[in-house]
Amino acid sequence: MLTGPEEGGVPSSETVYRNIKHILDRARSAKQPPRIIHIRNSGESGDPDAPNTSGWQLVFPILEHEFVIDKLKNDAFSGTKLAELIPRDAELIFVGMQSDYCVRATCSAALGRGNTVILIKDAHTTYDRIEVWNGGMVTNAHDVELEIEAELEEAGVNLLCMSDVPHLFCDR
Repeated sequence: MLTGPEEGGVPSSETVYRNIKHILDRARSAKQPPRIIHIRNSGESGDPDAPNTSGWQLVFPILEHEFVIDKLKNDAFSGTKLAELIPRDAELIFVGMQSDYCVRATCSAALGRGNTVILIKDAHTTYDRIEVWNGGMVTNAHDVELEIEAELEEAGVNLLCMSDVPHLFCDR
């Protein structure tokens, strides 16, 4: 669930929500819509994202031809049937939560499988990071997102901007 900073949530939640909705709308309305797979983290009992809690619910409605993968680990390929849904030569477009956990791990795993990976800037996010090892200093979420983008780009992920979205689902 994307909640704003006033609820202890994600600082860029409104922007990221709006951007993901735009990407999802564009993908769904394409002449040849891509396979859309929603990934949901399933936390343990007592976690904010434990199954059947409000934090476990997906933010956007699922259409009948779309897929939902429930995962237990950061890497959405690990212990799930995601690899069965995605050919190794497929181009994957990533958006969502959390840049420094699920997004990083799943993008890295997809690269390792041989997939072409695209990460959309301003359509993935995370929380501010408390640096326990550095006296409790806080790295703001935006800086964490930039750090992950740089790391993933170095590994081979293609970073695109929201201005590129109108062209993503046309004649590809």
